[in-house]
Amino acid sequence: RRNPDFALRRNPGADVIRILAALTFFAFPVAAQEAVQPERTFGLGAVKTATASDYMVIAANPLAAEAGRAVLAEGGTAADAAVAVQLVLTLVEPQSSGLGGGAFALWWDADAKELTTYDGRETAPLAATPDYWLGEDGGPIGWFDAVPGGKSVGVPGTPALLETLHKAHGALPRPRLAEDAIRLAEEGFAVSPRLAASVAAASEYGLAAFPNAAAYFFPNGAPLAEGETLKNPALAETFRRFAEKGASPFYNGDLAMEVIAATRTSPVNPGMLTYQDFAAYEVKERPPVCHPYRGFEICGMGPPSSGALTVGQILMMLEAHDLGDRPNAEAWRRYAEASRLAFADRGLYMADRDFVAMPDGLLNPAYMADRAALILPHAAGEAKPGEPPWKEGALRGPDAQEERPGTTHIVIRDKAGNLLSMTSTIETGFGSRLMANGYLLNNELTDFSRAPEAEGKPVANRVEGGKRPRSSMAPTIVFRDGEPVIALGSPGGSRIIGYVAKTLIALIDWNMTPAEAVALGHVTAAGGRVDLEEDTDAALLAGNIEAFGLEARVRNMNSGLAVMMIGDELTGAADPRREGMVLGE
Repeated sequence: RRNPDFALRRNPGADVIRILAALTFFAFPVAAQEAVQPERTFGLGAVKTATASDYMVIAANPLAAEAGRAVLAEGGTAADAAVAVQLVLTLVEPQSSGLGGGAFALWWDADAKELTTYDGRETAPLAATPDYWLGEDGGPIGWFDAVPGGKSVGVPGTPALLETLHKAHGALPRPRLAEDAIRLAEEGFAVSPRLAASVAAASEYGLAAFPNAAAYFFPNGAPLAEGETLKNPALAETFRRFAEKGASPFYNGDLAMEVIAATRTSPVNPGMLTYQDFAAYEVKERPPVCHPYRGFEICGMGPPSSGALTVGQILMMLEAHDLGDRPNAEAWRRYAEASRLAFADRGLYMADRDFVAMPDGLLNPAYMADRAALILPHAAGEAKPGEPPWKEGALRGPDAQEERPGTTHIVIRDKAGNLLSMTSTIETGFGSRLMANGYLLNNELTDFSRAPEAEGKPVANRVEGGKRPRSSMAPTIVFRDGEPVIALGSPGGSRIIGYVAKTLIALIDWNMTPAEAVALGHVTAAGGRVDLEEDTDAALLAGNIEAFGLEARVRNMNSGLAVMMIGDELTGAADPRREGMVLGE
């Protein structure tokens, strides 16, 4: 079915080579701990979709979406609504995001016609060194050995980011934005099917071994049941502190000290965070990373996020190819090859740009044309990093660090036309398993490379004091003639990049509606492997992929896409693989 209102109205003859910035970074797709984040609790059901004229919010839980809708209905901005949504998500979807994690946000100011990107990523302890994840034998410890406990926790950025958004772009008083979260935490909410399934599965991964988490998620020794009323008075008090004082107590007060104490006294893997680490934290504005595709300008977050750069490489390589007007095996093969090449560059070059000098030419049109020429017609090529303009990165070793899917995505548009696309995370499901102040703490430091060197060269994403770990999060806003026409993003670990790129292709090349694009089966690729989503048409590609010379794996793939199309009316879709909701007027 076509969408005549949007008509992403391609201009195939447009010669769009306008570029802002060029950087990128990596982490392979992962068969990731799927028991902790059950992706198919209730099957790939009907897509939640809606249309509106004035405002819209898309969030991963109906209670959070309703909190955002109520704020927008009262005249709040998209930034106000984002605060309300994230606070409620901290309570009702604790396994995915919250005040103990970090986030990236894109903000479009409708009056100023200006895009701002905010980096609220977590930071490593200032005293951390590149050998942070090395064991007694001198080699990197196993990923899951590193996750539980205080050592994996970085300084959370989400509280500071929420305050930054509200101060810069908010309209309603902060206490109003915390009202729904406080009420739900005090009165209780019904445990959702996904939360119940996630808790049950996480019992196999050490969640019940941590006293605070055990008491909260396993009352009377049994995992939370679907429909059970869950209250969190400690978190209600934390929400009140945020309403009254903003982010200050989280970085310069007792809430920070509680987090520090939890990490340093952890029963396993005690950490080294200090008060100075929290006092030094700041949200950073970063230059947007934008790239052309079929007459559109697609913008996202720069490093320490690799999302916009890797999505940009995939799409810019594919622009030289006709992908047809509907999904087809040849288009998927070319997409997989572009993804493999982009991920190879990402693994070598990308990390926190405050610590790592990166090539300027990763989105250079001539470089992208050279890389696109490596997409062979009849067989898979060797996906090796390229040599973009300025070869500073050639001195580094390759990194194959995986990234796990404990994340959420929010898209909001307010009555004034302001637009927010924000991806928020605590890293893997249930983060470090530690709780403080009523919320879970992240395990974001496992997103660093655990091996500081490879092939005798330093790895760009190695641990360093105060550094932000590389991320795959890809909050995205698409522009046409200077105006936003799409906003989207997804959770899903390192697969986020593939989920977002695939959805953009579905919307732009195949002219799908948001609901169709969100429901389309997933295909992701890196190295010599292509992952195909089970129980979808994508799984039927396995034979074609293997005949092409690559490993095909049919997997349960964990997305939570939120897509909003902006035109004469707003059209939104929430991923049926999770419990997301679209609300608006």
